[in-house]
Amino acid sequence: MFLWGTATASYQIEGAVNEDGRGPSVWDTFSHTPGKVRDGHTGDVACDHYHRYPEDVALMAGLGVNAYRFSIAWPRVTPTGAGPVNQAGLDFYDRLVDALCERGITPVPTLFHWDLPQALEDEGGWLDRDTSRRFADYAAVVAERLTDRVRMWITLNEPFVHMVEGYGLGIHAPGRALMFDALPVAHHQLLGHGLATQALRAAGAEQVLITNNCTPVWPASDSPEDLAAAETYDILHNRLFNDPVLTGAYPDLTAFGVEIPVRPGDLEAIGQPLDGLGINYYNPTRIGGPGGDGLPFRFEEISGVPTTAFGWPVVPDGLRELLDSLKARYGDALPPVYITENGCSYDGLDDQERIAYLDGHITAMRRANVDLRGYFVWSLLDNFEWAEGYHQRFGLVHVDFDTQQRTPKASYHWLRKFLEAQSTDT
Repeated sequence: MFLWGTATASYQIEGAVNEDGRGPSVWDTFSHTPGKVRDGHTGDVACDHYHRYPEDVALMAGLGVNAYRFSIAWPRVTPTGAGPVNQAGLDFYDRLVDALCERGITPVPTLFHWDLPQALEDEGGWLDRDTSRRFADYAAVVAERLTDRVRMWITLNEPFVHMVEGYGLGIHAPGRALMFDALPVAHHQLLGHGLATQALRAAGAEQVLITNNCTPVWPASDSPEDLAAAETYDILHNRLFNDPVLTGAYPDLTAFGVEIPVRPGDLEAIGQPLDGLGINYYNPTRIGGPGGDGLPFRFEEISGVPTTAFGWPVVPDGLRELLDSLKARYGDALPPVYITENGCSYDGLDDQERIAYLDGHITAMRRANVDLRGYFVWSLLDNFEWAEGYHQRFGLVHVDFDTQQRTPKASYHWLRKFLEAQSTDT
């Protein structure tokens, strides 16, 4: 069965950050630090999904999706990241999974979507190897409660983005600005993925995936400098997180001048077979030769194409290009692929731009030469968009953050009709 779904993340929609035993996450700390999030917005309430999930599940059922990708808040399950289990937190996800199953919607939980327990960050966060083991312990706890109804699991969401923006540049939580000294975060996240995969399978999980954010990398020109810079950026953005899980080895990282702290057995854990690869796609990246900031590459504008309200270039065929490039690079090592996020930020209820965006990307996706098993729209709801606060609206459903009223947009109704047609065709 092809999975047509929507996606969300815990800190972006749940709210209820101080209820029922939940501990603080790095995003609670970061968003409450003046100057870190636009206009001082926080996820304290967000979409109040913690209390309103029945309404949101009903919206999914009305949309006609057969899958829902959500994330589980680690600090809601183990408030300090390593201590006693908070049963009230597990109870929430138990209720959510039951509500989805009752509507015939496949639950697809992600175990980590950036909201690390603050207590673990205080001990070093993902710079500390022990966080990988703590993550596996947490995975085992969640799987023990939910594997009787949850078949498909995603370990990590976009470890590249979390490493770069959270630890490299400091523009996301936890706010560290280490540049390439953040590279050990990549290894510890990937090791956490491998150990969590073992824990999930030991608990009876049938399918385990990782979700990577990937981008086609376009050299700014055919000059040797631009071609070399594009290859270097491709290694950092794409291959650093795909190669170890698909080939069991890291690419050549000498350009970054930082050693990955690999120990015996690590790559075997990271590279164990996957049941699928989640791909989040938003846009290509145009790269030129080294700039004046010490980086071995520079970012250049992609001109001549539409942009979203976020200023991101809209290039639907980039999704086809990306998928085909993955197949060309990994061949038979590439498992079935799920587009676990694809979407755009636009304002207004009559969001014709979003309709064109989704239509174009679905069309492009279907032209790719890969074993494609699912497509999830980001996002079901307008939500807390990280450092942008509530200023970027990615939802199929408009949320009034003062009243929490949900209003389906034109794109919601378009997708409902589209999914009805898919059902008729099959």
